Amino acid sequence: MFITGPQVIKSVTGESVTAEQLGGPEAHMTNSGVIHFIAESDSHAIALCQKLLSFLPSNNLEDPPYQEGDQNVDTNSELDTAVPTEMKRGYDVREVITRVVDFGDFLEVQSGYAANVVVGFARITGRSIGIIANQPSVQAGVLDINASDKASRFVRFCNAFNIPLLTLVDVPGFLPGVQQEHNGIIRHGAKLLFAYSAATVPKITVILRKSYGGAYLAMCGKDLGADRVYAWPTAEVAVMGAEGASEIVFRKEIQEAEDKAGKQKELIEKYRDAFSNPYVAAGRRLVDAIIEPSLTRRHIAQALEYLHTKRELRPPKKHGLIPL
Repeated sequence: MFITGPQVIKSVTGESVTAEQLGGPEAHMTNSGVIHFIAESDSHAIALCQKLLSFLPSNNLEDPPYQEGDQNVDTNSELDTAVPTEMKRGYDVREVITRVVDFGDFLEVQSGYAANVVVGFARITGRSIGIIANQPSVQAGVLDINASDKASRFVRFCNAFNIPLLTLVDVPGFLPGVQQEHNGIIRHGAKLLFAYSAATVPKITVILRKSYGGAYLAMCGKDLGADRVYAWPTAEVAVMGAEGASEIVFRKEIQEAEDKAGKQKELIEKYRDAFSNPYVAAGRRLVDAIIEPSLTRRHIAQALEYLHTKRELRPPKKHGLIPL
C-alpha cells in the first residue's frame, strides 16, 4: 500500500526504495501504523477477523457479547513477582496482562507500532475489555507522539462499541526532546487526554509501578473520569522520580552541604519515604484502593460487575473537538 509508488518517488525526490520497503506489511506495521494485524495466510486472516469480531457487538447500541469465560478469581501469586521493584528495571507488561485475563488470551492490536504502549482485546470472567498498558521493556514505557496516537485511537474505538477500558500504568512521563516538541507532542498527547475524557464506558486503572507527571493524567487518572483506580504497593504517583524531584525541592540544602553527593542521597531517601508511595495519592482520593498484585484479577472482575450498568449521559452536541 502506498499513495505514490517507488518510480514516482525516485523521479521526484531521487530516493530509491522497493515496493516492499515502501508499502509492505512490515513497513506499515513498524513505521506508519496503517495496519493493525499481519496475517500469514488467508485462513489466518479469517481467524483474526473472527477473533476480533468475537469481542465486538453487532452495532454501537448493543453491549459487547458475553461468553462463558474463566470465572476463577482466586489469588495468583505469580503477579507478586511479575513487576520488578527497581524503578529502572524493564519487564514485559504482557506477562501481567496474560495473568489477569481469561485463559491468558490477549489479542494485541498494532503489536509492531509504537511498541512502548500495548493495546488489545481480552476478557475477564467472560466480559470483553480493551486494555491499554505502558510497555517498560520499550523506551521504559514512555509516552511519545506515536504511542499517544495509537492509544487514543484504541480508546475511541472501544468507547464507540461500549467496551470497558482497563489501563495498566507504569509510565515515567512524556518523551522529552526537540523533535518530539517540534512535531507536536503537546497536540498528540492531548488526543489521549481527550479520548479518555470523552469515553463514557467503564474505566478501570491499575497503577503497577511508576505514574509520573502529565503522563499520570494521560493514562486515565482519577481526574480524567476513571471509575476505579487501584494501585499496587510498589506504585509511585508523583510529579517526577525521587532523584529529579530532590534536585528541585532540596536544591538549596544540597548546594549548602559539604558532602553534596551524600546529602543528595539522604534527601532522595527522605523524599522517597515521604512521597514515593501510593498512600499519599490514596489520602488525596486519587487512588480508590491499594491492592495486593495477586488479587488484581479479582478486583478488576468485581469492578466490571459493579460498572456493568454504567450509563453516562453527556450534553447533546454534534461532536467534541479532538485536537487533531
